[in-house]
Amino acid sequence: MAWQRAFLARIALAVRSLGLIGLLAAPGVCVAVPALDEAAAGRFASLALHCAHMEYPNKISHTLGSDADVRPPRELAPAFFGCYDWHSSVHGHWLLARLARQFSQAPFAADARAALAQSLTPARIAGEVTYFQTPGRASYERPYGLAWLLLLAAELRAWDDPQARQWSQALAPLEVEAAQRLRGWLPKLRYPIRVGEHSQTAFAFGLVHDWARVTRDAEMQSLIEAKARAFYASDTNCPLAYEPSGEDFLSPCLAEADLMRRILPAREFGEWLRHFLPVIPASAKKPWLAPAEVTDRSDPKLAHLDGLNLSRSWMLLGIASGLPQGDRRIGALNAAAEAHAAAALPAVTGEHYEGGHWLGTFAVYLTTRAGLRAP
Repeated sequence: MAWQRAFLARIALAVRSLGLIGLLAAPGVCVAVPALDEAAAGRFASLALHCAHMEYPNKISHTLGSDADVRPPRELAPAFFGCYDWHSSVHGHWLLARLARQFSQAPFAADARAALAQSLTPARIAGEVTYFQTPGRASYERPYGLAWLLLLAAELRAWDDPQARQWSQALAPLEVEAAQRLRGWLPKLRYPIRVGEHSQTAFAFGLVHDWARVTRDAEMQSLIEAKARAFYASDTNCPLAYEPSGEDFLSPCLAEADLMRRILPAREFGEWLRHFLPVIPASAKKPWLAPAEVTDRSDPKLAHLDGLNLSRSWMLLGIASGLPQGDRRIGALNAAAEAHAAAALPAVTGEHYEGGHWLGTFAVYLTTRAGLRAP
């Protein structure tokens, strides 16, 4: 149809303008996950390099026990004080590690390594551990920041490089602290957290599960899988039509499905998905999930919706990858993923710090296939 060809042409133009390749495919065919070229990777790396050690502006989540706790961010979080808040700093370092690993000869790689070397020292990480272990901080950065910290640790562990191994060893005490906190919390968590922001459990569980696979932590993997089944296995008819909420950057429905495709065998996942999201059409020709509209990218909360479009895109691709080959829903999932990527990737520019300090990570997670297992 003419409208469909025009729509795909607009997507292609927007994506190719960013240096992204391999995004489009014919309806019903499993698309390649968007892939970066070196120029686009450099643009995303520049966002993290800009803020990795920029202390202000800074939004700290900090409980004061006395006057002695009134200290600047660089003293509270010696490694991860930049990029506006702790979790954004952590996943900004993940971005730098991932891109320096995948584009080792790129012009930005040396700067990325220098930024990682500055942050990931034994002394700085010891300061982070001290902060976490101070009484009154049991829920600090739980689960979102802790999950990203583990993903950073997994990225360094998977990087066959002498300097990366040094950073991995330096980060290890904080990695252990994050994993222990989650192990202590999960058995006590009676209900899932079904929101579109940081406290959501489904998204964090997916990152932690990926870390457990890389580290071969069978205990954590089993704990996540058991909790996921207990929370989500009986869910049906997720109200996707109620999304998005006005400040979401994660989809409650899609994040849950993206987690369960990690947990369930393909045929079992396909049947579960049929009950959980019956709205997914069996044809890519039928539009069914429109990207969110962003009205003000200078507003830090409204800018969340750019992140929602990026995370929806990788979750839709993840869900498609978990289905059996030939499943008729794959085309619709991939088409929706393409539309969301095309809507969001042009907005990852750094024009507004409200989004520039974190959206690069979401773009890199999508375009480097971070959440997908290699074939």
